[in-house]
Amino acid sequence: MNAFIAAMVVVQEQEEVNEAKDLYPQAEELIVGAIAFWILFFFMWKWVLPRLGKVLEERRQRIQGSLEEAEKARREADQLLAKYEQQLQEARAEAGHLIEEARKTADEMRRDLLAKAEDESRQVVTKAQEEIRAERDRAIQELRGQLAEWSVDLAGRVVGQELDKERHLKLVEDYIDELAGSGDGKRRRSTRGRKRQGGS
Repeated sequence: MNAFIAAMVVVQEQEEVNEAKDLYPQAEELIVGAIAFWILFFFMWKWVLPRLGKVLEERRQRIQGSLEEAEKARREADQLLAKYEQQLQEARAEAGHLIEEARKTADEMRRDLLAKAEDESRQVVTKAQEEIRAERDRAIQELRGQLAEWSVDLAGRVVGQELDKERHLKLVEDYIDELAGSGDGKRRRSTRGRKRQGGS
């Protein structure tokens, strides 16, 4: 402990001995410092700064190139986007056109089918009417023949003698024709004509 106190006292005495001029640098130190500074500055200016500038320029060029590539990629992306939007609009227009054509085709097919069905139904009705008329005419012809024969037989029985069969068949068929194809006036005329024939 005493040694520590003694050392402190010695240091304090040495500090009191230092003068104010010892605090400022000497001229030799300033000259040496200035020379060292200019040597360091020359070294930095000659070798370090150019390399640093070159590194910074290369970095600037890389950044500039990256920015230019990014801008180019952005422009290409914008062009692709515009192209895709145009293709999408064209596809939508084409889809709308196809839908409209399909609708028109469906309407035309529906109209054609309706027309064809109407034609077929008319043909079926016409054919049925023709068949009905043919069947009716055939039935009328059969009935006409049977009625003529029955009337001749009946007239022969009423009169009690054999009649001219061909003449009476002709009269009956004419009467049936008049009934089938004429109105009441023709029917009355045929009745009067038949009475006159019967009287004669």
